[in-house]
Amino acid sequence: MGTSPWIVSDDLWERMEPLLPRKERRFRHPGRKPLPDRQVLCGILFVLHTGIQWEYLPKELGFG
Repeated sequence: MGTSPWIVSDDLWERMEPLLPRKERRFRHPGRKPLPDRQVLCGILFVLHTGIQWEYLPKELGFG
């Protein structure tokens, strides 16, 4: 069997990354450092595929 369906391949990510908006961090009040976009997408796909609640998302996929 292949890779997990929520893992974004390098080829797919190369095609998707230019479509995502770039957001600059504020200098004075930057807030929490954002997670990498690819990691967030994998987390979203994991939740959609497995049907789990967001609070049970593994830390490797960006929660917690």
